[in-house]
Amino acid sequence: MDHYMEIRVLPDPEFNAGMLMAALFAKLHRALGGRGKGDIGISFPHHGTTLGDCLRLHGSASALNELEATSWRKGLSDYCQCGAVTPVPDVKAWRTVNRIQVKSSPQRLLRRSVRKGWLTEEEALARLQTLPEARTSLPYLHIKSLSSGQQFRLFVSHGELLNAPVSGKFSSYGLSAVATVPWF
Repeated sequence: MDHYMEIRVLPDPEFNAGMLMAALFAKLHRALGGRGKGDIGISFPHHGTTLGDCLRLHGSASALNELEATSWRKGLSDYCQCGAVTPVPDVKAWRTVNRIQVKSSPQRLLRRSVRKGWLTEEEALARLQTLPEARTSLPYLHIKSLSSGQQFRLFVSHGELLNAPVSGKFSSYGLSAVATVPWF
């Protein structure tokens, strides 16, 4: 994690920053999945109530240059501005950036339990009365699953700041609950 590059989505009258970031992220997900190495992590340095307009890729110079050689952003070059692969400045903090899966629909979960045969319809109706709906205020991206075609929200959490880096593998989303990225 000694290098990084930043990609900013540019203001556009037809598409908001969230839509453009979701499109950029979907292309990145396909590229990282195709590489299958787990050596590139991501962060959103301008996150708040949304993930913001900047996506930062973290990795070694060779990994980031290898990713860039695939032209993975093809079709989005008019909508984003990409910086060069740059050495990470002297940092004092690292953090995890990971996916949080929210079980937000008790009805959907109980329908699935009935369909799988784990519960009867009567048991599911009885449990529905006691199950609260989970909510989160985490920022998210609207993503379309490549395997099922379903639309879903990918909630992203930036973990607590740590004093030392933790190594590990990143998912095809560039996220990890264990491995850290430099925070600056």
